[in-house]
Amino acid sequence: MSESAEASQVIGLNILVQLSRRVRDAATPEEIGFIAVNESKQLLPYRQSALWIRGKGVFSVSGIPDPDRTSPFVQWLNQCCRHWKSLDAGCFKSPKDLPEALSQAWIEWAPLHAAVTPLRTKDNEQFAILIFFREEPWHENELALLGELSSIYGHGFAVHDKQGSFWRRLKKTLFSTSVKTLLVISLIAALFYPVRMSVQAPTEIVPKDPFVVRSPLDTVIDKFHIKPNQNVEKGQLLFEFDRTGLAAKHDMAAKAYQVAAEEYRQISQIALVDDKFRADIPTRRGRMEEKAMELAYSLELLGKTEMRAPRPGIVVFAEQSDWIGRNVSIGERVLTIADPEQVEMLIRLPVANAIGFVLDNPVKLYLSSSPQTPLDGTLRYVSYKPETTTLGIAAYRLKADFTDTSQLPRIGLTGTARIYGKQVSLGYYLFRRPLTALRQRLGW
Repeated sequence: MSESAEASQVIGLNILVQLSRRVRDAATPEEIGFIAVNESKQLLPYRQSALWIRGKGVFSVSGIPDPDRTSPFVQWLNQCCRHWKSLDAGCFKSPKDLPEALSQAWIEWAPLHAAVTPLRTKDNEQFAILIFFREEPWHENELALLGELSSIYGHGFAVHDKQGSFWRRLKKTLFSTSVKTLLVISLIAALFYPVRMSVQAPTEIVPKDPFVVRSPLDTVIDKFHIKPNQNVEKGQLLFEFDRTGLAAKHDMAAKAYQVAAEEYRQISQIALVDDKFRADIPTRRGRMEEKAMELAYSLELLGKTEMRAPRPGIVVFAEQSDWIGRNVSIGERVLTIADPEQVEMLIRLPVANAIGFVLDNPVKLYLSSSPQTPLDGTLRYVSYKPETTTLGIAAYRLKADFTDTSQLPRIGLTGTARIYGKQVSLGYYLFRRPLTALRQRLGW
């Protein structure tokens, strides 16, 4: 071997080592693609080069930092690579190896001689094609260099594409015919899986069997002696009514009684000496008794101006300012007295969410103040007729008792309750609302 040939081999080996080092130091797949199409010229003479990657198309083109995927040359090259995507090893190509339409465009877009080599993964799966174009024919001894270059660039892409190759294998497995068939069968079978029907509805903690304090008079509330949510004892003064009008009526009744009693006394004395006045005694006595009853009634009303707690508990009402000075009528509800150890869930279930309920069905309450610790209960009452809520929604009233009474929530707390019904198939559970809306729209 001559010295010039040995020198050429040494230079070629150095270039191969440098390209290998450049590929190892590359930070991104785009940088490896740039090296493959531009710097390979140090080892192989060519005029134009391109890199095609499966799933991405033409990835890199020599002399162009960012190839336009819509350009005619790139589109033609994509079509060519679809014909070459199953290469066993590097080989030489010419226009006659392609269909007539592509071979005619080859004469226009690229030199007539091409060296094509596949890039493979460690699993020997082809994922890219590296193409070199030039005017001169390629030599068989250059295939070895093509093989070395494809091995270097393939290894570089594999290092950067470990995660991507994993997802490709997973995607290939998932989208295989057997897996898709199994998934379809599993999904159809899952629609018949039995699940328990359930719905959600807003809920409030309310007292159970509270005592309602109602107004016994048609008058005005004067003052409150308690505050909202205050604990009271039996007989404790709650609030007072205005006594002005009732006191005036009591004074008038007292004076009328005094007048009637004096007239009765006088007529009784006169009748002792004159029998003609004896007939007026029953009339005067009846009038006196009438005024006495009016006086007793006015005194009874005065006694009702002070409302006292009939039993111990917590008083539940809005604000004192909402009632002071307000004119109330007989029987109007003012406040309630509740036992903090006797509470229940008041659930307002919209009519659109109603399902078939059975008493004693389980209920799970998620309070807004502590949603991470649900409370269990059982359904106790379901109204037959919906009512309109303050939000203008027609809803059924449901009541549920708590299963665990050791730690009951405070009256007034709100949350969301899940009410469980009978067991149904998963398909009915998922498509119940759409089917209901469809039937309402189509009328069947």
